[in-house]
Amino acid sequence: MEIDTIKGLVDAGAIVITAGGGGIPVYYEEDGRLEGIDAVIDKDRASAVLARDLGAPLFVLATSVDKVYLDFNKPEQRPLDMVTLEEARRYYAEGHFPAGSMGPKVESIISFLDGGGRRAVVTTPANVLEALRGGTGTHFVP
Repeated sequence: MEIDTIKGLVDAGAIVITAGGGGIPVYYEEDGRLEGIDAVIDKDRASAVLARDLGAPLFVLATSVDKVYLDFNKPEQRPLDMVTLEEARRYYAEGHFPAGSMGPKVESIISFLDGGGRRAVVTTPANVLEALRGGTGTHFVP
């Protein structure tokens, strides 16, 4: 809703905190009025839209796991270091990322990369800096 203001603040060097979960979902009526709607704002999806609309080259999702895994919490669990957009789509279609877990994050990353983003990273908040240096996390690329 406030993309121009957010972009202006980012361009001015401000640290902007926005697009968290919650909030009041709204849409514009045909006559231009703003109207509330019964919906849920998903923080991962909202963040991906914001990153895309800002033209951000990098999208970072800080979460509770250090990497994205195939067969998560199973004996054959495998961490993913680098994932292409094609691989992400395939793994998602195969059901590796459930809705209540990594699903919305991977969907958001796919959307971000489809929208022109160049890289996305998933890791824990404590590991973000190391992940940006390439030392950990799961890196998604087109």
